[in-house]
Amino acid sequence: MSKKTRVIILDDHQSIVDGYLFRLGNNPQIEVVATLAVGDELEPALEKFSADILLLDVSVPISSNDLNPYPILHVIPKLLQRYPNLAIMVISMHDERALIRAVMERGASGYILKDDGKAIQELPNIIQSISNGGVYLSEKARKAVIHDKELANEKLLTDRQLEILSLCVAYPDATTVTLAQKMQISNSTVRNLLSGAYLRLEVHTRAAAIAKAHRLGIIISDSTQLEM
Repeated sequence: MSKKTRVIILDDHQSIVDGYLFRLGNNPQIEVVATLAVGDELEPALEKFSADILLLDVSVPISSNDLNPYPILHVIPKLLQRYPNLAIMVISMHDERALIRAVMERGASGYILKDDGKAIQELPNIIQSISNGGVYLSEKARKAVIHDKELANEKLLTDRQLEILSLCVAYPDATTVTLAQKMQISNSTVRNLLSGAYLRLEVHTRAAAIAKAHRLGIIISDSTQLEM
């Protein structure tokens, strides 16, 4: 039997949590190991459970006694550095472009808007994809990022993004940790480089990024990988 994908949910709205549990509970490959309502509960839960995925709301309170918002933009890079095998999926009602970009730049593996019914219905499949190194954004979130005018005059991929994709071609089974070691950078930086490449190429997975970059003529790839 394959290993289950272990999920922690941090959201302070019980009805939302119940909806996630309903969607995920019917999938035998996914196990929700903890549901949390405040930010201060997160690190103890991560220490206790070996989670693969964190579903994270952006506006949860710090604690039951401190209703200020949990500083996720500060926390996300720290968590990814401490737990290199963890992938973070933000699910939020907030669709501000700057926030979405900031979350992704700090290493999140995706951003789903809570009114994206299709994505919520497909949540089990999205989680499985994320656990395998993919990236997912709701269509509105994707457009907010990839249509940013700041990208209009830039080349499609940065030199570092090209470097990381070329390593992915050379070492198709390499983990994030292995890629980080080869580039002598942090695990979170590798995640940022890959997610940035996925966004610019408008794909969700490493294999799809390699295939599209090859079709665009910006990397050389073994043709057998393009059949994945």
